[in-house]
Amino acid sequence: MSAQALEPAVLSGFRTHNPDVLTCIANLSNDEVFTPPELANRMLDTLEESWAAAHDGASIWADSTVTFLDPFTKSGVFLREITRRLSEGLADEIPVLEDRVDHILTKQVYGIGITEITALLARRSLYCSKDASGEHSIAGSFERHWGNVWFERTEHTWTGGKKKQDLLDAEGNAVIVGRRCRYCGAQEDAYGRGDELETHAYAFIHTDDIKARIAELFGEEMQFDVIIGNPPYQLDDGGAGKSAAPIYHFFIRAAKALDPRFVTMITPSRWMAGGKGLDEFRAEMLHDDRIRTLVDFMDSDEAFPGVDIAGGVSYFLWDRDSHGSCSVTTDIRGKRVGPIERSLDEFDVFVRHAAAVSILKRVWPDGPEVSKSLGSKMSGRKAFGFATTARGETSTEGIPDPIQLISSAGEGFVARSAVSMNSAWIDKWKASVSRAAPAGGRPDKDGKYYGLSTIRVIPPGTITTEAYPIVNVFDDEVEAIRMCEYLRTRFVRFLLTLRAANQSITRAGFNFVPNLPMDQSWTDDSLAERYGLTTEERHYMESMVRPMEIPDA
Repeated sequence: MSAQALEPAVLSGFRTHNPDVLTCIANLSNDEVFTPPELANRMLDTLEESWAAAHDGASIWADSTVTFLDPFTKSGVFLREITRRLSEGLADEIPVLEDRVDHILTKQVYGIGITEITALLARRSLYCSKDASGEHSIAGSFERHWGNVWFERTEHTWTGGKKKQDLLDAEGNAVIVGRRCRYCGAQEDAYGRGDELETHAYAFIHTDDIKARIAELFGEEMQFDVIIGNPPYQLDDGGAGKSAAPIYHFFIRAAKALDPRFVTMITPSRWMAGGKGLDEFRAEMLHDDRIRTLVDFMDSDEAFPGVDIAGGVSYFLWDRDSHGSCSVTTDIRGKRVGPIERSLDEFDVFVRHAAAVSILKRVWPDGPEVSKSLGSKMSGRKAFGFATTARGETSTEGIPDPIQLISSAGEGFVARSAVSMNSAWIDKWKASVSRAAPAGGRPDKDGKYYGLSTIRVIPPGTITTEAYPIVNVFDDEVEAIRMCEYLRTRFVRFLLTLRAANQSITRAGFNFVPNLPMDQSWTDDSLAERYGLTTEERHYMESMVRPMEIPDA
């Protein structure tokens, strides 16, 4: 392609224009979310600032030796915007546009597609052609059609499982069921697919040696300066997301193992306080003082318009050669707080609201103690062994020693002998809450939380399903009533929001809530006096949590 023909292609392909086709692409699913150009550029601005701070003010975009990798490219937006910035920044060093763009595309920007279709989309975004070596490509010296955006079908490596003797394959051998991928944990039952479907086995995390794997993909040993992108978030093994297992932490670990100078990625924010199987990863992140920037969107719609990701999303910048506190910015309902310099490891979870830290330190001056919190009293997932779907019988007829069962569908009856957990609680007074947090645990349009929805006393002879966990049990009805009053305070519900990771109320969510004696009624006024909360701190809690209607029946 001639320089004269290249100029219009670059103008249309790399420079900001309106409309931008990449703002119009629908997401494949909530685990494969396309990144809007605005968000990609905000991340690149953060990277630019950090690079300049580490290189005496030099621009990363004016350095022809810096290499970039998006190891899970979808639309190609990161690679496209990086190329656009480099094409402007390197104008003095490589004045001929055709030579400059060819150098950038062949020597500086690399990607790994997550599926065949996203790899084609990324090549089209980057090279203005799905064939990087074709006549329409704006890169002039590629000999391979995929350029520097690699994709080949990757298979899972199944391990474990058990032979099912009553299920035979075509050769008459017992079929092994229940196997999982040793790299990502995918279930073979869900992801053991034929050639006509994507495997969702991502090459970047399906290896024991990431450096050797990268050399295999690109045909030579590679050392990347920057690894950037928006990884797949989860593998859903069925159940409409209820059994989805996060996988984005595997990508972060693999990126760090490549020893780049910078890693910047956007992920769900659930890792900060919860997430299935993320306890070890959360500890790694909170104790890694090379995470120098964290930008947190409390509502995912602020980052990905129209996309609902429980708990919000965030992006971080990790700087291999820099240690210290983290610059934290929080976006909530269009309001931006920060940046504020913070230590990420003050607690066992990351408290997303910086202003809440002083309140926590008043409540727990020596640090939170689980043994002194309501988290130590609350039931596990199934207080009495009954799943959410349990309903019981509509009458007591034919049921020996019947007790009442409260479920999300109403009231039923089961035999006392059917209770498999916490049978000693059956004849106690109990304080219960609804497992589902109101509004999915997210703030309302005014940026305020409810924290809890249904709060009620469960009398002796009555139990609940998984839908209504038990917070504490009592011998006395008055104490159970007082506990419910305590749970309705803004004080308690505010502390709950600090550990909220998604739409579910969990035992760990109560680990910041003190287990106070119920020998008196607790109100927000008496709690503020007990813990010496300032007027400003009380106003802050009131700005974050809505008052709650008194009593549920």
